[in-house]
Amino acid sequence: MKLNCLVIEDSADQRMIVVKLVNNNPQLHLVGEFSNAIEARGCMKIHDVDLIFLDIEMPVINGFSFLEGLKTKPQIIFVTAKAEHALRAFDYSPTDYIKKPVTLTRFEIAVNRAMHLHLLEHDVKEDNGEHIFIKSNLKKIKIFTSKIKWIEAFGDYVKVVTDDSSNLVLSTMKSFETNLNPTQFVRVHKSFIINTDKIERFNGKFAEIGSSKIPLSRNKKEALAKALAI
Repeated sequence: MKLNCLVIEDSADQRMIVVKLVNNNPQLHLVGEFSNAIEARGCMKIHDVDLIFLDIEMPVINGFSFLEGLKTKPQIIFVTAKAEHALRAFDYSPTDYIKKPVTLTRFEIAVNRAMHLHLLEHDVKEDNGEHIFIKSNLKKIKIFTSKIKWIEAFGDYVKVVTDDSSNLVLSTMKSFETNLNPTQFVRVHKSFIINTDKIERFNGKFAEIGSSKIPLSRNKKEALAKALAI
């Protein structure tokens, strides 16, 4: 699991330092880097963001004003040159407050804290999330439907592929098709049911989920397009 990140910093040199630290950290995925908050807001309208590395003193819109304008707030790690902003900064419940210059050790402490909080929140949401039970290797396994990527016919079995693993189940495709939410899961081929929330791209032949290409049957394309509200 990686946290989707933004870096918002008006100094090109400081921004480059933080971006390099983000790119070298295996727990982070850089969605975008910006010199001002206005461009960052535009990015957040089209991308899910888990964490923002945010400078405070910036032209036009400072870091505090930027946060006040957000409807939903991801985790915030303030990165600033001045310690005197710390008291006000904690009114915004940040994950951390790093004073420049940023060191690798201090950066990793802040990132680990952000990941810990993210996992705690994720676990709470999962406890109440929609799920199914499957039987694999003589064990019953609880699978949250939001984590299912696709379901694939596999001989006499069905393979359930999730974000974390894949499991073989002695069942039928029809059984899964009946028991899963039809607005989210679509039978796109005799051998595949896919989670439409996981689709990144599709054309007339394939739907792409990560690096995997799922074949589309001719008579199933319309059902997929309808499910994606296209």
